Amino acid sequence: MALPTLTPEQRAEALAKAQEARKARSELLAALKAGTLKLADVLAREDTVAKKTKVTQVLKALPGYGPAKVSALIEKLGIDENRRVGGLGEQQRAKLLAEIGG
Repeated sequence: MALPTLTPEQRAEALAKAQEARKARSELLAALKAGTLKLADVLAREDTVAKKTKVTQVLKALPGYGPAKVSALIEKLGIDENRRVGGLGEQQRAKLLAEIGG
């Protein structure tokens, strides 16, 4: 399937929208890293920024969690490494919170 041809205005609008999404996701992850936001808060959010963020990115933003620890954790819990926060089931969310503690 071929991609639709965009006018320069549509392309600029799409690029601006993507940049806003990246900035919002970066702010979300920075708040997690700083400790001003907890994992439970991110999992409870209903906005598209949180829902479209990968679970591995969220976990890596937590203090004390690096790539190896995150990989081991998601494998232990049976979560796909490409899963996004919005795609987590209730049991997966509960397991994550029980394992990390908040």
